[in-house]
Amino acid sequence: MNTDRIEKRIVLRAPPSRVWRAIATTAEFNTWFGVKLEGSFAPGQRLKGRITTPGYEHLVMDIEVERVEPERLLSYRWHPYAIDPNEDYSKEPTTLVEFSLTKVAEGTELTVVESGFDRIPEKRRAEAFRMNEGGWSEQLRNVERHVAA
Repeated sequence: MNTDRIEKRIVLRAPPSRVWRAIATTAEFNTWFGVKLEGSFAPGQRLKGRITTPGYEHLVMDIEVERVEPERLLSYRWHPYAIDPNEDYSKEPTTLVEFSLTKVAEGTELTVVESGFDRIPEKRRAEAFRMNEGGWSEQLRNVERHVAA
């Protein structure tokens, strides 16, 4: 079993341009992801914002954008499952989240890969992997509903 990488795929019945707007436009990303990030997705940008998902409103999401290839790839780094407001995660390694889009007959295949869990401190690695594995399944359903609306 691979414990370093989560990979999820979904075919969305929307063209790549629509899916791209959903994942790479801050306002749309915020809507389906459940966050209020400020700023824009551009290489080297750091975006922060309060999570709006019920039960997690006390947390702040903090990401650093790595790559932006319009209608093809968006990637960022973050601290996975950083949910303890009393914990300083800044010294920990980050994981890499990559959204890649592929045009298919039915619309757009969206693949989300989060990698680098084996570098997360052992005391929280398994839980971060487990929670994000389930979280990405839910987020793909969220983006599917969002682009269909």
